[in-house]
Formats: sequence, structure tokens, C-alpha cells
Amino acid sequence: MERLFERLKSADRALNTFDELVGITEPSAIERDAAIQRFEYSFESCWKAAKHYLYKVEGIDVGSPKGVIRSSREVGLFSEEDTILGLNMVDHRNLTVHTYNEELALEIFANLPQYYQLLRKWMELKVKYESALNKLLK
Repeated sequence: MERLFERLKSADRALNTFDELVGITEPSAIERDAAIQRFEYSFESCWKAAKHYLYKVEGIDVGSPKGVIRSSREVGLFSEEDTILGLNMVDHRNLTVHTYNEELALEIFANLPQYYQLLRKWMELKVKYESALNKLLK
């Protein structure tokens, strides 16, 4: 369980760095690309933390980001709308290697605020996990 807690803390730290850039409304190309890069590593950290949570706490073993998103819906962490947004987020994450494409970079950047909110919602797992752990330790 200690590994799960570390993954959740790491995801939270990644999201804090993403937060610094996600609110910029008129970014320079460098700020836009930096925000997309922070989205990439925040997404990676969050989905892997959620995967670990699903396995350790919910007993669900899934191996892909889309599977983790769908399973997050099954256990009540995400709504149907969250799930659809999450699946779109995975598609955009997979396209981030093409940020040299100006149109695509602008499209991904435009979605970052809602992706940030969804990732932050996902990391509410940390609070849920800590609460469950505290109950077990009492």
C-alpha cells in the first residue's frame, strides 16, 4: 500500500506543475508546448496511480489508460461524461508527440483546462485512499 501512496503523491506533484501553465489564456509557443509537456507527464502519473489504486483497493487489474478510465467509471470515480472526456484525453495524449503540427497543438492546448480538472478529480483518490487506510488502522 505504501507504493500506492507514493504514486498518488507523485501524481499530485505533477498536477501542481501542470496547474502553473494550464490557466494561461494567450500563451507563447513555448508556454503552450510546456503546458502540453506537463499535461503529458501529469496524465502518465495520474493514470498509473489510478491503475495502482484500482488494483490494490478495488481488486481490478487493467493495463491500459482507457481501461483504467472505464474501470474508474465502474467503481464510481467518474461519471459517464467524465469517461467520455477521459477517453478523448487519452487520444490527445497519444497525439502530443505531434505538437510540431500547429493546428493540433492549439487543439490540445484548448482542452487542457478541462483535462486538468478531470485529472485533479481522479486524484481525489488520494483522499479516498487515506480515509480508507485510516479506518483500517483504527
